[in-house]
Amino acid sequence: MPILRLHNSLTRKSEEFAPLDPGHVRIYVCGPTVYDRAHIGNARSVVVFDVLTRLLRVLYPRVTYVRNVTDVDDKINARAKDSGVAIIDITTQTLADFHADMAALGALPPDIEPRATTHIGEMITLIEKLIARGHAYEAQGHVLFSVGSDSHYGQLSGRSPDDMLAGARVEVAPYKRDAGDFVLWKPSDADLPGWESPWGRGRPGWHIECSAMSWKYLGESFDIHGGGDDLLFPHHENEFAQSRCAFPGSQFARFWVHNGMLTVDGSKMSKSLGNFFTVQQVLEMAPGEAIRMLLLRGRYSETLDFSKAALGECKRDLDRFYRALERHPGVERAAEVPAAVLDALCDDLNTPLAFAALHALADAAFAGHAEAASQLLAGGAQLGLLQQDPAAWFRGGDDAAEIDALVQARIDARKARDFAQADAIRKELDARGIVLEDGAGGTIWRRA
Repeated sequence: MPILRLHNSLTRKSEEFAPLDPGHVRIYVCGPTVYDRAHIGNARSVVVFDVLTRLLRVLYPRVTYVRNVTDVDDKINARAKDSGVAIIDITTQTLADFHADMAALGALPPDIEPRATTHIGEMITLIEKLIARGHAYEAQGHVLFSVGSDSHYGQLSGRSPDDMLAGARVEVAPYKRDAGDFVLWKPSDADLPGWESPWGRGRPGWHIECSAMSWKYLGESFDIHGGGDDLLFPHHENEFAQSRCAFPGSQFARFWVHNGMLTVDGSKMSKSLGNFFTVQQVLEMAPGEAIRMLLLRGRYSETLDFSKAALGECKRDLDRFYRALERHPGVERAAEVPAAVLDALCDDLNTPLAFAALHALADAAFAGHAEAASQLLAGGAQLGLLQQDPAAWFRGGDDAAEIDALVQARIDARKARDFAQADAIRKELDARGIVLEDGAGGTIWRRA
């Protein structure tokens, strides 16, 4: 087996990955805050860590993948107030939409998907540990983490104290001992979600949620913590601090893996710029596999640009792969991942190099090599691609029966020598993006 190397944000360098327990890899990734439909930037993180988890399952006998759900948050509270819809209804529907969107992109579900609201007890326990060890204090119904009590604070993000204050956009509050101190627990009035605690009725701060859930399911120290690089500070820095301070001597996460952000046509995605796309909207433009391929076409740690042109390129690449497979009907997937694909992924998830390996296999499959087609299937599967039968890829869709009928009508018109009608049908199909191929075996169609 090749050696896996990953860029570790904590050390800011590429390192050979070695789990704490060679028989059991444990990974935690920050999941959705369920108040609105997932956008394509959210999807990039899910797809990247899906690929990493698939790779870990090839390399190690057991993997536990935990991805949380934040279902108590001020954004959720604001959405409920503005819409008049109950919080539980918003979070339940949004989570169901998230699951459907990610499944459409070929992302496998995590092994464990804890919801914040069902782990309040663990959060309270962690906060009590931090207070007892002098790392947190109560003030006016709030409990805050004292950043000055942690000599290693800032180690993960590599930021100076001034940079951290600016980056955190901290709330100036008279009850804070230091401007950089962050909230672990805050009071809730009667109109807000709240739970009883030693500090009165209230709700948790965002950062303590992930520390509590990772601790419950993965222990005080585990192997990999993942998420988008926008979470590096303050969220991950704060997680790192409070978890290590609650459990002296622990490492919390040994490897920190962050995916880069996603831009749209070269600009930051923004509703005000009109370039904000939900996954649901992009699924109306292209198949889920094409979107997945686009999200993987660059190195995961770098900024990736989304455009309709790039989406079209990915669709054409997938068409090529499926045409190569179409040359070998009934071919079965190889038992092992092709070495070139596996080597590429072990090089810090070098997905562009993995795609180059798939294109080489497609070349060989076009040349008549059935084994190459078998390996193409296996390599695609490792990336969560090529999961459909070629016929379904080219000729699937809700309107497939209607198109079949039009194709047959054209065949009948040609047999009756009604070439004007046959040409009219062909033009109609062409306008709908349907390509016809007339051959000795008859006429077949595919989507352009």
